[in-house]
Amino acid sequence: MTAPGAIRILLADDQASIRSGFRLVLDAQPDMTVIAEAADGVAALDAARRLRPHVVLADIRMPHLDGLELTRRLAGPDADPQVRVIVVTTFDLDAYVHTALRDGASGFLLKRSGPTLLVEAVRAAMSGDALISPQITARMLHRLAPPAARTGRPPAEALTPREEEVAVLVAGGLSNTEIGQELFISLATVKSHLANLQRKLEVRNRVGIAAWAWQSGLATTDQVQGCP
Repeated sequence: MTAPGAIRILLADDQASIRSGFRLVLDAQPDMTVIAEAADGVAALDAARRLRPHVVLADIRMPHLDGLELTRRLAGPDADPQVRVIVVTTFDLDAYVHTALRDGASGFLLKRSGPTLLVEAVRAAMSGDALISPQITARMLHRLAPPAARTGRPPAEALTPREEEVAVLVAGGLSNTEIGQELFISLATVKSHLANLQRKLEVRNRVGIAAWAWQSGLATTDQVQGCP
């Protein structure tokens, strides 16, 4: 039985073992429940439209309809109603990341990212954020903002030294939990800093914070390589 107010999740992956592993992690959370599974993209699309989950976790390479097209149909600008989709894949390719985010994905995770990041990605999606695996965030955003193009606009309000530290760690792809551990601050404090950064930088989510950090020159390759 689904707990009142729980985040309702649909798992879409052609590997039963992956679905089972994700279900164990997510159902163990007090605020989450897996309501259905699908082994191919067409079945996932049908289940999402029938069951109206809050979040869909979608593999990229599935039979009949791949995860990127599923993302476009469920989360893209023409989707009605729109569903939050987190793409979860084995394949670390920039083209996949760009396509997924362009078409409305609320996150992009590598399957090897681990259970903590999986849970955090679901919660981020529910709050309107977008979480990308640390393994690819820094690389992707660095390529989007090469050194010659680092001309990020000044923040609407000056950042504090701690906010600058948080922004650099976000640019390095760290999750909220990892930022808290690195700076010895609570998860609630991390979230407060992120909210302040979004307001001051006039961006919608942590991807925007990371992009600004690279474009402004606040984040550098040496700094990010030093991130855990």
